[in-house]
Amino acid sequence: MNQSSTIIAFTPKSYEQVGRRIQTKVSDPQVQKHQAVTITRRDDESPEAWERVLQELEETHGITIERLDLNCVRIGWKRYIDC
Repeated sequence: MNQSSTIIAFTPKSYEQVGRRIQTKVSDPQVQKHQAVTITRRDDESPEAWERVLQELEETHGITIERLDLNCVRIGWKRYIDC
């Protein structure tokens, strides 16, 4: 298998990994108390997968994404609970 095939096959997996990692962090009981979490993209996560997950979160009612820098965001959802 050549390298480009490996990269193409990795992208959907990376998207799923990013989503699962964020979901795990958001589900943490301590994070639930604060209703916000800061997450940094890991080096092994593709920038495309990272942006796709963030874009989908930004489109979700009640979730706010504050971009702290290119690879770091704060995800909050307090407004969703307060509504």
